[in-house]
Amino acid sequence: MMPRCSVQSPDVQLFQTLNGLQQIAETHRFKAWLLDQFGVLHDGKQPYPGAITTLKKLANSGAKMVIISNSSRRASTTLEKLGSLGFDPSLFVGAVTSGELTHQSLQRRDDAWFAALGKCCIHMTWSGRGAISLEGLELQIVENVKDADFILAHGTEALGNPSGDAIPMKLEELENILEQCAAKHIPMMVANPDFVTVEARALRVMPARILILFGYMGLMEITYFILGTLAAKYEELGGEVKWMGKPDKIIYKAAMELVGVDPIDSIAVGDSLHHDIKGANAAAVQSVLITGGIHATELGLGSFADIADLSSVQALASKYDAYPSYVLPAFTW
Repeated sequence: MMPRCSVQSPDVQLFQTLNGLQQIAETHRFKAWLLDQFGVLHDGKQPYPGAITTLKKLANSGAKMVIISNSSRRASTTLEKLGSLGFDPSLFVGAVTSGELTHQSLQRRDDAWFAALGKCCIHMTWSGRGAISLEGLELQIVENVKDADFILAHGTEALGNPSGDAIPMKLEELENILEQCAAKHIPMMVANPDFVTVEARALRVMPARILILFGYMGLMEITYFILGTLAAKYEELGGEVKWMGKPDKIIYKAAMELVGVDPIDSIAVGDSLHHDIKGANAAAVQSVLITGGIHATELGLGSFADIADLSSVQALASKYDAYPSYVLPAFTW
């Protein structure tokens, strides 16, 4: 029997500690497995130990697996990236990313909020890791706030221009643009709601939060300081923000529709309490928290697959008001 540990919250919450995913998979209780990628399967540069083997064994058990990610990239790009890291893309039913949801919503405009958007946008994107293509969306990229209908935020390193290039910008410059946009009541669409993500043993700044980072993730400690926010700051300025990913249940709903299952037949696996687990709670989906990902330092973990102290997990779950069904050190069988 798997041991249980209570989490203090307004209602008593329980999570089960696991030695590996085999304990769940062999019950065949869940048809759909909704998997986060960064901090669970890989760190952006290489797979975590045992992740490739575990995926194969999950597939052999009959699990229908879908990647759900707050990546601002398209779904096809995400699956290609997994292939380049040594994962077999054919094992997945597909991928649902924040970038894919954003692209499809802007393309279809079958929702009242999107239908009301204009075509002219300020585009905040990436520079070093490559700007995001807006091909097929019939949008006009503008540089002046006075010409913008909305803000499209894919990244925090650059500002897109009408030629399609990305002009590198400092965070302070992007924040200044946001202040101007807020004064005009221009809505903002965030194609990557992450505050921070694991990347090659480090944390990277995401559109939802701006940080200065020192140290590294996983096998070492991290210290990071919050300087401000993009999306959250925009809300503080009175701006309207549309969040296109976890913890909003929109991405879980899309993934379940892809497989053709209900929440009761689904389980989500992720390393972020605020995004993965809180989102699963909102979507009424069972969840597995991987403690060796983004919360490793908060949980006092120093090496891969270290086992977290259960009281620390309890405290962290209460802090984020996000409650996993199961807890596991790493994505292993």
